[in-house]
Amino acid sequence: MTVIYAKPKGIQDTEMHYCPGCSHGTVHKLIAEVLEEMDAIDDAIGVCPVGCAVFAGNYFSCDFVEAAHGRAPAVATGIKRTHPHQPVFTYQGDGDLASIGAGEIVHAAMRGEKFTTIFINNAIYGMTGGQMAPTTLLGQKATTARDGRNKELHGSPMKVAEMLSTLDGLVYAERVCVTDIPHLNKAKKAIKKAFTKQMANEGFTFVEILSSCPTNWGMTTLEANRWLMENMAAYYPLGVIKDKEAE
Repeated sequence: MTVIYAKPKGIQDTEMHYCPGCSHGTVHKLIAEVLEEMDAIDDAIGVCPVGCAVFAGNYFSCDFVEAAHGRAPAVATGIKRTHPHQPVFTYQGDGDLASIGAGEIVHAAMRGEKFTTIFINNAIYGMTGGQMAPTTLLGQKATTARDGRNKELHGSPMKVAEMLSTLDGLVYAERVCVTDIPHLNKAKKAIKKAFTKQMANEGFTFVEILSSCPTNWGMTTLEANRWLMENMAAYYPLGVIKDKEAE
C-alpha cells in the first residue's frame, strides 16, 4: 500500500491532552515535520513553557527541558551556547512569553541569541481558566475582564513580533496561523525558515502563530477559526514582520 500521509517520526505515540480544536497539536506536527525534513529531530532541543504546553516534551521525539514560568529564553540561551551546533527552540504561549517572561524574551532578542522561539498567541490564558492576557483584544471578554478589555484600564494588546523586531539581534520574525491548509503551509514554511536561519548562525528567530482556544473563547472549532481570521488577524496582521537578510 502506498502511504499518502503519515504521522511525522518527530511526534511520539502519546495521546495529547489539549482541548478539541486547540491549535497546539497542529503546530507540534509542523515543528516535528520541519525538524525531520532537516534531519535534525535527533539533535534538536526544545524548552517547554508553563501553560497549556507544559507537557509539550511528552509529544516530541527530541530532548526537552522544562523551564520555570517565563524563563524559557534564559534556559534556551544556556543550552544553545553550550550546544551551538544543535537546533534549539522555545515553545511559549502569550502568558508565559508576553507577561511574566517579557523581560526574558526582550533581552534574548536584544542579544541576538541563536535559537528559535515559537510563540503561540491565542489572546487568552488557556490553562488557568481564561484570564485576560497581554494579547487579549480590545472588547474581548475574559474571566478577569468581564465587560471586555478596556484600553483605558488595561492598555492596548501587545504586538510582540513588532516590538521584538525593533531589536537588532532579531533577524527574522513572521506571524502566521493554522486555520486552514493554505495558512498551515505558510506556517510550516515560516518555521522552517526560522530554523534554517538559526542554524546559519544569523541570530534570533521568532515565529508568532495566531491560535484558537475554543474552550475559553466559548466557541465551536469552526466559530473559533472564523473569529480568529475576522478579529485577531485584523489586529495582528499575518506575514513577515522582519527579515534582516531581505533588508
